[in-house]
Amino acid sequence: MYNYNTGDSMFVDEINMKVKAGDGGNGCIAFRREKYVEFGGPFGGNGGNGSNIVFEADEGLNTLVDLHQYKFIKGERGDHGGGKGKHGKNAEEIVIKVPLGTVIKDLDTETVLADLVNKKQRAVIAKGGRGGRGNMAFATGSNPAPSLAENGEPGEEKNIKVELKMLADVGLVGMPSVGKSTIISKISAAKPKIADYHFTTLHPNLGVVAASDGISFVVADLPGLIKGASQGEGLGDRFLKHIERTKIIAHIVDMGSFEQRDPYEDYQTINQELANFSEELMKKPQIIVANKMDIPWAQEKLKEFKKQVNLPVYEISAINNQGLSELVNVLKQMLAETKEKTSEETFEDHIIYKFNTIDDFNIYRENNVWVVRGYEIEKLVKMTNFTTDEAVDRFTYKLRKMGIDDKLKDAGVKVGDIVRIADFEFEYQE
Repeated sequence: MYNYNTGDSMFVDEINMKVKAGDGGNGCIAFRREKYVEFGGPFGGNGGNGSNIVFEADEGLNTLVDLHQYKFIKGERGDHGGGKGKHGKNAEEIVIKVPLGTVIKDLDTETVLADLVNKKQRAVIAKGGRGGRGNMAFATGSNPAPSLAENGEPGEEKNIKVELKMLADVGLVGMPSVGKSTIISKISAAKPKIADYHFTTLHPNLGVVAASDGISFVVADLPGLIKGASQGEGLGDRFLKHIERTKIIAHIVDMGSFEQRDPYEDYQTINQELANFSEELMKKPQIIVANKMDIPWAQEKLKEFKKQVNLPVYEISAINNQGLSELVNVLKQMLAETKEKTSEETFEDHIIYKFNTIDDFNIYRENNVWVVRGYEIEKLVKMTNFTTDEAVDRFTYKLRKMGIDDKLKDAGVKVGDIVRIADFEFEYQE
């Protein structure tokens, strides 16, 4: 098993990359030659399957940083089949470990391949090719000694986006420097970098909060948003996606700003950015946390602020540990109520296996050559061993059965024209 483990040296939450599963091993053409085995017969084994590319969720990871160096991950080929009925060994799967909350998308089809949200949850993102059959597999009553074998099936190849959306129960949002990092450092064991200037927090921080009764929950401190964040201003556009999974939004408002910002205007600005990013965010339960209440003018600002909002406001001074235990209990109660209202989600539905099974094909003319394109027909070419007449006969039979022969005639192909399928070219004959 091959593991690509991510580390903690820097925060990376989005990567585009290419994956190519392993090709299947080729089947073997062989015959029994023992002196005392009457009639002999086919004795070629099947090839082994190529390795799958598998993504697995690991709760010990919180960034995609180490995947950043892997622009292309290629699986191993299965072993070829051998004589004396020996089948090739299957290649070991390649396991790529990623944080919980990782979404894998197919860039070409824009479909979600997997959404890994549970510990040890796995998804096959690119399926390894099947091993080609040896000539033992083609023996029939009418053809007991076939000189026919398959090449291994090509492994799936995909361009993917790997995107991390953090899993947290509570998301702390607010303008820069409102105290989110201080709050999470006080109520959990998280140790975010804190300073008196905007954008100190350059990536989301997660902290586990231990409430009363042995209950714990996860809080995410999301980097400061500003006006226009949903359109790419500041840092917020990179991190708004991390709040999509949170159950509760805790809106932190600075009541003691030395810049004399209007708390209500800041509150409206952040809510507008959340709505611009996704209307679903505004449907989540939200509380307002008035921070820096130790500042002399904070009470006056809070009084005006409360006249303009219709949600309860919880007063704290994170720097002085005032009101934090009450806030934790409120969040705990809200989470309990939220859990009662929503049924437990089954995340098996988040894994979607999308493999190439399309049997459509296109025919067009290119530089006096007829080109046939299509997944199934190109796979057939790659799996056909053209070294024997039987293999060629089987290939032409498959062309007719798939309707390609008729379509070529309809398109205007003539005897003697060159037809290309994948890397294989042949002269068309009736």
